[in-house]
Amino acid sequence: MCLEIGNKVAVLDDVIEGIVTKIMKNEILIKTNDGLELWFDRSELVKIGISQNELTKKASVDASMLRQKVKGSEVKMNSQFKKTKNEVVMEVDLHIEKLVRSSRGMDKYDILSIQMDTAKRKVEYCIQKKISKIIFIHGVGEGVLKSELHYLLNRYNVKYYDASYKEYGLGATEVYVFQN
Repeated sequence: MCLEIGNKVAVLDDVIEGIVTKIMKNEILIKTNDGLELWFDRSELVKIGISQNELTKKASVDASMLRQKVKGSEVKMNSQFKKTKNEVVMEVDLHIEKLVRSSRGMDKYDILSIQMDTAKRKVEYCIQKKISKIIFIHGVGEGVLKSELHYLLNRYNVKYYDASYKEYGLGATEVYVFQN
């Protein structure tokens, strides 16, 4: 990849963005948005035109599949239970960058373990504190986290389904905790 001084870049496997300030063979110095100057190997950087936050908002989704899911969920949600005004809903974002300071050096198994431990703790907390609704934001991805989350939820006295597509898109699961 051809990087030049002044290019906006992002660091792979980390949540760092910055502008290239100096290039020495395979080592590149970037100035981060926080004003820090850090050296990275050329293979660790990727040139970006817009910020990563903007890229995640524009993930490609098949419109027909989304319409079909939205129609199915509206019917399902209206018939299951009515929403009360003062209902406490816990939102848990399971994206690894929200759970740890840096995921650098972690393999996929470590990341999944941290995400699943967090989900288990939150479900048990909600059962203990009698919070009836949890929304796990897991993202679309390859579906590994979603399937592991569903496997975990099958062990508890809960009902789960895809969360509101209007609010969370395709990457969230809503959990209803039955109270004794």
